[in-house]
Amino acid sequence: MGDRDRAERDAMTVEIVFAVVTAALLAAVAFAAVCAPAFLASGRAGSGLVRVAACTAGVVFLGRVVDVLLRFGRRGTEREIGGRAPSATGKGRTPAGDQPIQPGRTSPDS
Repeated sequence: MGDRDRAERDAMTVEIVFAVVTAALLAAVAFAAVCAPAFLASGRAGSGLVRVAACTAGVVFLGRVVDVLLRFGRRGTEREIGGRAPSATGKGRTPAGDQPIQPGRTSPDS
């Protein structure tokens, strides 16, 4: 982390906490969704169903954490290459990327 400033480290910390908290919530929902039919039908769930629900919750948790952190990493890369991803048009720009969308403003080279 040598050359990262405090704002970048704080942003990374917030993103990690967001990833873990939302992943835990989604995992709990997935666990409940798998076990709910058995609880509603018989009032209890077998150990096999609980294992399946736990595995499903684990996969959902890991998938969410990886998804959020990969998105955060891509946003960091876009910033490093001038604020635009190679395939993106950039905020406030036309698809050509040359002129601003806002009327009355021109780019410096026009």
